[in-house]
Amino acid sequence: MQDDPDAPAGWDPEFDTDDQTDTDDQVSAPPHTGKTGQAPSSGQAECPATLACEWMPAAHKRFSNKTKGSKGTKGNKAGKEAKDYGNHDRLIRARAIDYIIIHDTEGTYQGIPSMIGNPRYVSWHYTIRSRDGHVAQHVPTRDIAWHAGNWDVNTRSIGIEHEGYLAKGGTWYTEAMYRASAKLVKFLAAKHHIPLNRAHILGHDNVPGTTPATVAGMHEDPGPYWDWAHYFDLMGRPLKAVKDGDSIMIRPSYDTHRPRFTGCVSTKPSQNCPSHGAASVWLHTAPSESASLVTDPGKHPGKPSTYSVYDHSARASTGQRYAVAARQGDWTAIWYLGQKAWFHNPAANPTAVAADGPTVTPLRAHTKVYGRAYPEQSAYRSASYQPLTPLQYKIEPGQTYTVGDTITGSYYAAGAFNPARHVTTTGTTSYYQIQLGHRVMFVMAKDVRLIR
Repeated sequence: MQDDPDAPAGWDPEFDTDDQTDTDDQVSAPPHTGKTGQAPSSGQAECPATLACEWMPAAHKRFSNKTKGSKGTKGNKAGKEAKDYGNHDRLIRARAIDYIIIHDTEGTYQGIPSMIGNPRYVSWHYTIRSRDGHVAQHVPTRDIAWHAGNWDVNTRSIGIEHEGYLAKGGTWYTEAMYRASAKLVKFLAAKHHIPLNRAHILGHDNVPGTTPATVAGMHEDPGPYWDWAHYFDLMGRPLKAVKDGDSIMIRPSYDTHRPRFTGCVSTKPSQNCPSHGAASVWLHTAPSESASLVTDPGKHPGKPSTYSVYDHSARASTGQRYAVAARQGDWTAIWYLGQKAWFHNPAANPTAVAADGPTVTPLRAHTKVYGRAYPEQSAYRSASYQPLTPLQYKIEPGQTYTVGDTITGSYYAAGAFNPARHVTTTGTTSYYQIQLGHRVMFVMAKDVRLIR
């Protein structure tokens, strides 16, 4: 991953937080007794019986009496200032979990204990070791880890880190790791009623930015070398074609599909990466390999997309479902970030298969999209209003986007060390989760027409 020049010393670019640090009254927390159903309080990890797991707890403590600064629009209406704590939020009541987020560590397993034990760092629920698939749990699944870079997604997800490096994924993403991770995800999905599909089992690279300013800095892992098809095969949910589907699912043959990437050698960013199987297809502005890549105004404002292994701005990935915009010869176009995006999809060696499911089309020009599904302003009673800022993308009538879920807007204010001070705000605004580009995003139901 590219380093952030504004990051503090010792900061790892893989692990980040976002604007979730709301101000709330800070009081002493009750002991985390396990009475809310969290087995790890007694040292027992939440894992299937057939998977050996270690309980390696993340730090949870107040580490300073220094206030977090002025964040007048956030937090609890009591108006008291928050004091710093870390590195996750504990809950005293159940939470709805919609997603499991797949990360890679961009580092080795040896560094995990010190990072997860640092209350000034961030957190995630599980880490899986590369060489043998060993699993360590750090945060109970009932609690909120700070892992996705999007607070709305954090509150509704479980984060799983995998030892390794995106640009060397073919080496670090071992069979032992895939098998352990698939077994864990299948268990967690059943326990929390999470659909086993690519609208709910997301890569960190599929998580949207929260505001226009955060989009460019969102993460890229686990990247194009993560074998999504094999992963879902191991979970017993193969990514298969349907008969007479009205949309398509990206599904190249991983081993033989070897697109060009650059940037695997940091000192030679323009050098081609070694040939390797991949789960992504490149998206062009016209049905030709010589046509330029489609652009992403959020990722690269005013600049072209690149072939970097770290740049997903013109890529679609295995398991992602898109609406078809056009077909021409061996090429298929999908609706992607408000434009037609073409990828090579020959009948003799297809890189996509027929799929079905609901879609939406905008009712009016310049329809807004969002990076979080928050309530309307009138819903806020006990927590301060969270402004809902649209992202820099717009979708237009005549375009169609696939729907992965329907969500009622909610916001969980968790700025307090004591979970009894946390506040949930639930509104009436309904959103559709759509596959807009490489990332999922949200549109208000009132702005689109649902097509089943």
